[in-house]
Amino acid sequence: MHIDPRITRELLEGLRDFETALLANTIGCVDSTPTEEWYMGGSIQSVTPTLGPTVGIALTCYADTSSPGNIPDIDGYWQHLEQMSQTDLPVVWVVKASGSRPDHECIIGDGMAKTLNSVGCVGLVTDGGVRDIKGLLNVPFAAYCRGKTVHHTGLRFSRINEPVEIGGITINTGDVIHADNEGVIKLPAGTLAHLGEKAIQMRAFEHHAHMILRQTGLSLAQKRQAVADAITTYGLNSPCLSPGPNPSKA
Repeated sequence: MHIDPRITRELLEGLRDFETALLANTIGCVDSTPTEEWYMGGSIQSVTPTLGPTVGIALTCYADTSSPGNIPDIDGYWQHLEQMSQTDLPVVWVVKASGSRPDHECIIGDGMAKTLNSVGCVGLVTDGGVRDIKGLLNVPFAAYCRGKTVHHTGLRFSRINEPVEIGGITINTGDVIHADNEGVIKLPAGTLAHLGEKAIQMRAFEHHAHMILRQTGLSLAQKRQAVADAITTYGLNSPCLSPGPNPSKA
């Protein structure tokens, strides 16, 4: 398991101060990675939204918790627990549901969550389901998934630390995950050093821009120009932010 040595607990804990959507807006200002490569689709949602942002390094695996006749094989689960215990960084367990009945996948309940939490795992991202939501909140342990599923067949874990595709993007062990009640992203490696600093600028810009956009006494052309000026004022540069050329200036 390789983890970028530049990733520190202090860095990850600092990123918990920001909403996931704010960081998503900020990434385009510090990195050229195509947007579609790092944000998950809306099928992956928080079922523990009161816990706030979740940040950690990904450990990945596959799990079949739904196929009929499954003979349990949880060696991979215990292998991952051991790996988690060997790092001082917060971990997000990223599990690809691989069973034959996707709607019946149930990856964890609160018992597993307590075990995972005890070795430094702060949350789960999966395209399967989970159960025992009240128990997860009490741990506390964050879960981002397709929803709730009441039970499972035999648990089988495999393909430890291999790439997984969840929510339309690929996650590798060692990627940094940021998630909250609005969704899940992975942070491109090139953003980590400056993302917190730029996010502060983005937060200030958004407040300024929203004050402009809500005004009724400005024309649309004036609003467009004022927002463009604010982008420059706050030192931001992103195609996603740019209002484009102002027709009134053409």
